[in-house]
Amino acid sequence: MSDELNKTHSEEDDDSLLPFDEHVEEVQEGDKKVRHRGVYLLPNLFTTAALFSGFYAIITAMNGQFESAAIAIFVAMVLDGMDGRVARLTNTSSAFGEQYDSLSDMVSFGLAPALVLFNWALGDLGKVGWAAAFAFAACAALRLARFNTQIGTVDKGEFVGLASPSAAALLAAMVWSGHDVDVSLPLAILAMVVTVLAALLMVSNVRYTSFKNIDFRGRVPFVAMLVVVLIFVIISIDPARVLLVMATLYALSGPACWVWKRKNILAGARAKGENSKPEQKESSDNPTD
Repeated sequence: MSDELNKTHSEEDDDSLLPFDEHVEEVQEGDKKVRHRGVYLLPNLFTTAALFSGFYAIITAMNGQFESAAIAIFVAMVLDGMDGRVARLTNTSSAFGEQYDSLSDMVSFGLAPALVLFNWALGDLGKVGWAAAFAFAACAALRLARFNTQIGTVDKGEFVGLASPSAAALLAAMVWSGHDVDVSLPLAILAMVVTVLAALLMVSNVRYTSFKNIDFRGRVPFVAMLVVVLIFVIISIDPARVLLVMATLYALSGPACWVWKRKNILAGARAKGENSKPEQKESSDNPTD
């Protein structure tokens, strides 16, 4: 039976009008698996656009156009945030789309920020600079691989480690803010430190809010729309530096919450230990016969 099924699948694949292997994906629908040919167009268009933005950032950085490179990374962030939501809203999610999105993220938020920052400042540090850039790219790959294996097992309202788009935003905002200044040695060292710290945060166990629990289709208080408008107004005043501040605050929020939780745990353990001491002393002062 299995041989006949495989033969049928092979014959279907040979019927393709193009000299390329047709993508066939098995989807669980109820109690049986259904084979679908081809891929969904709409969400993968957004993913392709995000991939192009990351590639464009690399090319423009190689030509010394650092402002355009930084903006391209932010455009990739917007497109990356849209492809998943479009797939869920249109019921066009697929395993192919998830893998394609992950590979696109590696280019746009792993390689692109590392190479942009290397061309902007890290190249002046020699081997130390390219080592820091490689550390960021490698940690982004590790972060994405770990995220893919944790889908369905971790609360979607949280990220374990700094998400690669957020780390890329931190580096891109730094480049955007300083694209028009001469990179000095202290600035290059600062850029290296930020790059390494962002890389370590990506592979850490520090928890970050993912904002995925926000219901964009639901109703919100009117004041919420005023807050959104105010945020856009503030960003428009000086996009580069405002985004740098926002990215920095978000990157620091994880370690700050981690330290706060550990402090409360230690304080609770200390209070519990102090409360148990009088009981022990009282029992020793009144021994039983």
